[in-house]
Amino acid sequence: MDINFAGHSYLVLGAGVTGNSIARAIVKRGASVCIVDENPDALSEFTLLTPESVEISNFDRVVVSPGWNEKHPIIVKAIGAGIEIHNEVDIAWNISRQISPSQKWLALTGTNGKTTTVEMAAAMLQSAGLKAIACGNVGDTVIDAVDRSDAFDYLVLELSSFQLHWMKDAEFVSAAILNIADDHLDWHGSFENYCDDKFSILDRTQIGIFNAQDEEILKRAQTWSGRKVFFSLDTPAPGELGVVEDLLVDRAFVDDPQEAAMIAAITDIQPTLPHSVSNALAAAGLARSVGVPHQRIQSALANFHPGRHRIETVHEANGVGWINDSKATNPHAASASLMSHLSVIWIAGGLAKGADMSKLIQRCASRIKVAILIGADRGLIEAAFHEYSPQTPLIMVDPDPDYVKGGASNSLMENIVRAAQRYVAQGDTVLMAPACASMDQFVTYADRGDRFAKAVKKLVANEN
Repeated sequence: MDINFAGHSYLVLGAGVTGNSIARAIVKRGASVCIVDENPDALSEFTLLTPESVEISNFDRVVVSPGWNEKHPIIVKAIGAGIEIHNEVDIAWNISRQISPSQKWLALTGTNGKTTTVEMAAAMLQSAGLKAIACGNVGDTVIDAVDRSDAFDYLVLELSSFQLHWMKDAEFVSAAILNIADDHLDWHGSFENYCDDKFSILDRTQIGIFNAQDEEILKRAQTWSGRKVFFSLDTPAPGELGVVEDLLVDRAFVDDPQEAAMIAAITDIQPTLPHSVSNALAAAGLARSVGVPHQRIQSALANFHPGRHRIETVHEANGVGWINDSKATNPHAASASLMSHLSVIWIAGGLAKGADMSKLIQRCASRIKVAILIGADRGLIEAAFHEYSPQTPLIMVDPDPDYVKGGASNSLMENIVRAAQRYVAQGDTVLMAPACASMDQFVTYADRGDRFAKAVKKLVANEN
């Protein structure tokens, strides 16, 4: 639907980066705005309300920031009053149609690997000379990527299940789904609801790019009526992307699908791990959907390095690696990290978000030498070890009494690193891949990763 902003009164839910970006964009177009936030000390240049002070009848539109659940009392009242509810992505889409109607959007979702893959895809488009940016749940908000005088040709959107839950209008040239595993079940209520929201990304595209090695994706893709492009680590059939010996190959976006065109060599991808290769194939599918040549894709992959906090080597010496994978905030992501190493001192725990830890421990227990458990929901991981790998040593590390989340002291992470030092030996990897969100003890997953790196450099690197 076309959104006319002028003369309307908006209540924006959330005073974070997204909420403030939305407010700026719609005020510029003639709307009046108030922002509501649970935190009375939140920063905003707009009128800031607490949830208790909101009078919903004062507004004719509500904008939902990512993470606000439809069961929140304000949203329940808005729905009951028949007030229009929008989200950032749809507002950005409508603005883009007004100021840069030729702009094209590509989209990607999944439980894990989203940020790396959209950044790969954007790099591929940029390598071909296209003005492109990765945005959404990474980097710039979609609103900020759109609302500018020097418009991008292409946006590559990383979309979370929260964003997709509310999205109705945006349209994509192509959309990829990387994987689906238990995550955010506390928010969605069930795995089925979570999957429904993820797959709603296909409602606004005609080209779907699917991981053929994910059972849930494979099952759900069969009932979708658009053009299906599957990718896997196996030899591709006509119409697919895949791997032949040490090459990534394209049999989907070629003139003759009986032939295979080389995309890149596996060694062009760093780190050369199975999930990294899978991510590269998904990114290549998005890039090929808008005609990026194979040679430019290969060049982009050869020069691409994943962002921080995703399988990031913090220190390596004496046959021991210290790895920061703080972005592994669910069991699926942690499993991929654990299975990439043979003998792991594993740092895990935090907020589980309703996820089950049993499959993770069943699959990865043989790789885990010692588990160092932290955070609010570490008991779930402990219970899974007791059931499936009772012989694995478990070390519980608690904060010091004076520890403050986000404070100057790094005592909690230093205690974690000291615990790892007591057990590590040559050939081991100390891996922080927590399988949980960070907000119980740290400000963000980046804060958790930064504190790990700082503690390793202080206590380990300085000893070598």
